Amino acid sequence: MKMSIGVEYAIHCLLYIVKLKDKDYVGIKDLAEFQGVSESYLAKVFTKLGKSGITKSVPGVKGGYELARNPEEISFWDIIEAIEGKEPFFQCAEIRQKNILVDQNNLPESYTKCPCFIKVVMQEGEEEMKKYLSKKTLSWLYNEVYGRILPQETEGETLEWFKSRRNLSMK
Repeated sequence: MKMSIGVEYAIHCLLYIVKLKDKDYVGIKDLAEFQGVSESYLAKVFTKLGKSGITKSVPGVKGGYELARNPEEISFWDIIEAIEGKEPFFQCAEIRQKNILVDQNNLPESYTKCPCFIKVVMQEGEEEMKKYLSKKTLSWLYNEVYGRILPQETEGETLEWFKSRRNLSMK
């Protein structure tokens, strides 16, 4: 299984806007520069985040992006679904029904009435992943990263960097 790089871009960039004060919006250009990623691709990622109600954009010179909900309410799974869509990861094509040993014109009930057991197992696995990632929120991530993992001064330096970029763009 492989999620697109958009999931990583989204989670990293959303982390930087968790603690923004009211009307301290962040632009895509600044997020892309800070993280060292493609601005055009990040813009597409944020369009998906906006459509799913995770971010909202504010137009204009002083505009940019902010969270549309509290970071406690935005889970990793919400972000994954926003970027990747809601289709299950595993797509069963029912190839068991094409088995050379069965009559394709008269399939036994064990091939048609009951769900494919492989599909069942894969769906259960995805459900467990969904449960786990639904418990991990942006707020939890912020507290882990800035409260435990990175040096204490990193949080202030990050907020200051975005503030300085905003001040430059307003001149």
